[in-house]
Amino acid sequence: MAAGAYEPSPVPWVREEVEHLERTGAGLRERSVVLLTTVGARSGLVRKTPLMRVEHAGTYAAVASTRGADRHPDWYGNALAHPQVTLRDGNRVLDLVAREATGAERSRWWSLACTVFPSYVDYQRRTRRRIPVLLLEPAPVTAPPRPAVAAGG
Repeated sequence: MAAGAYEPSPVPWVREEVEHLERTGAGLRERSVVLLTTVGARSGLVRKTPLMRVEHAGTYAAVASTRGADRHPDWYGNALAHPQVTLRDGNRVLDLVAREATGAERSRWWSLACTVFPSYVDYQRRTRRRIPVLLLEPAPVTAPPRPAVAAGG
């Protein structure tokens, strides 16, 4: 992820949770949270957002619930525009790539997320939008290009 200027959230509870996570590696009030770092889609500034920890086999789900508001959170648009993200889980800092889950894959991750944090069920009831689920995964490993072989050689 590109390093730009960090712009703290204007929302006091978000700013407080981010500061606490960075200082201690843990969420406030013993909540199981991770810290997502994105690049602003419009501003290009570094943004940090605490999210509930939903993980399975090294992949994380980022649930764009906004507590059931009728609009997607800003971090969701940031991750779609700039999918290279950083995630802090405790003392581990991971460079990951975000992509939106769809179909049966989304259903499986949504079910897991609701098991981990049952409030997501209520959040979905509060809004008409379908709450997106982004998957945050390690970047695929690509093989280096093979050197060209000279013809006739």
